[in-house]
Amino acid sequence: MSDDFSALPFRPADILLPQNCDLTLWSVVACDQYTSQPEYWQRVEEQVGRAPSTLRLILPESSLDGPHVETDIMDVNNTMSRYLREGRFSQLEHAMIYVERTLHNGKVRRGLMGMVDLEQYDYEAGSCAPVRATEGVVLSRIPPRVAVRKNAPIELPHAMLLCDDPRRTVIEPLAVQKDQMDPLYDFPLMEDGGRVAGWRLGPSQLDQVAGALSRLADPSAFHTRYHTPPDTPVMLFAVGDGNHSLATAKECYERQKRLTDPQRWDSLPARFALCELVNLHDDSLEFAPIHRVVFHTDPQALLTALIHHYPGASRGRAAQGQALHYVCADGEGDITIPAPPFHLPVGTLQLFLDEYLAGHAGRVDYIHGEDVARQFAARPGNIAFLLPAMDKESLFPSVIHDGALPRKTFSMGQANDKRFYLEARKIR
Repeated sequence: MSDDFSALPFRPADILLPQNCDLTLWSVVACDQYTSQPEYWQRVEEQVGRAPSTLRLILPESSLDGPHVETDIMDVNNTMSRYLREGRFSQLEHAMIYVERTLHNGKVRRGLMGMVDLEQYDYEAGSCAPVRATEGVVLSRIPPRVAVRKNAPIELPHAMLLCDDPRRTVIEPLAVQKDQMDPLYDFPLMEDGGRVAGWRLGPSQLDQVAGALSRLADPSAFHTRYHTPPDTPVMLFAVGDGNHSLATAKECYERQKRLTDPQRWDSLPARFALCELVNLHDDSLEFAPIHRVVFHTDPQALLTALIHHYPGASRGRAAQGQALHYVCADGEGDITIPAPPFHLPVGTLQLFLDEYLAGHAGRVDYIHGEDVARQFAARPGNIAFLLPAMDKESLFPSVIHDGALPRKTFSMGQANDKRFYLEARKIR
């Protein structure tokens, strides 16, 4: 098969790579990490100093509600334009990059950089698109992200797509072909982020990837694998990380479509979004839970309201029912829900928190790492709910048969293992 990605939602892109700079200082972690740990971003700020860095091209999520957010967004866009004028980037045309990310524990996560066609992606509930969200998208979180992206000349991805490839036909064969590809980068990441290396695929590797993805997308193979009716639309990719980032890209593209002749939609750079494709079955890929911490609340009043919210709920762990484990300054324990509305505890908890915080004081944050959640919970006025990890093997069947999971159900690794910004792409 020739290098033909035309029928696929993932394909080669014109990828921008930084040049003539310290790549360790250039690359910073995804903007939605460490939102309740400003000291992390302060350390990054001190390390970067005046060096060229993606820190100047993103807005950490913790700053989206800041008093100077409009000025911050202008600074980001101006820096993007300046970096382009200064020749900070070199461009790889029609390229895919094989990526090896050595995590902090020494395991290697293998991925493939390319771009996803936003015409074939949909984050709405009940979507039948080839590329779907794994979790519910909070629509109120889209507008501030659109404000960051809508006038940006380039994008920097932290979104990661997942493919369900148990036979390891798409990405893993590239690992033994590195000597046939051009090396692009290999450097350590800051803040215990491990190391990242990348190689540009040659023509034979592009052919190989296109063929393997086409076989995964075959409808008959899909229906056999997931036991779906013959008319069920194929879901080829699920968004593993960066659901809101990709939803923002989709919204910006839809806005441009409304102002553009339909005959020109195919040529809009905003129709595509750069992202990394990872195999769900990659040995390094572990699903970690995302815990909830409620700040500035009355923990005991919240627990009492939780019990009253669900009929029959009680303190303690019962033989039957769904247990929600909490930690606060007064101690820790469980609330058991005998007839939970969701199969996963995270759904049951999130439903309650959304309703409770709509009428009571408090702010919820989503925390990676039990140790960090416990540290916050030890402070008066805070309470943490520690959630169990999800079995990654159930992800694709769950989304195909039941739709998107509750938001922030799982994390692909700890915060320092998240994708670091490195590559870019022009979107205007």
